[in-house]
Amino acid sequence: MRQGIDGLARVISDTYHLDLFDNALFLFCGGKSDRFKSLYWDQNGFILLRRLYN
Repeated sequence: MRQGIDGLARVISDTYHLDLFDNALFLFCGGKSDRFKSLYWDQNGFILLRRLYN
C-alpha cells in the first residue's frame, strides 16, 4: 500500500491491461485487509482515496 497514483495506474494498465480512463473505480486492498485505496479518473485528473481501519 505504499504506491501512489503513478504506481497504481501502472498496475492497472500493465498487469490487468485495463483502460485507466474508462468509467471505473479501481480498488486496492492491503495485505492485512485493514486498509484500501481507490483510484478514479474524473475527466480533470485522478482521484486517490485512502481508508485505514483501526
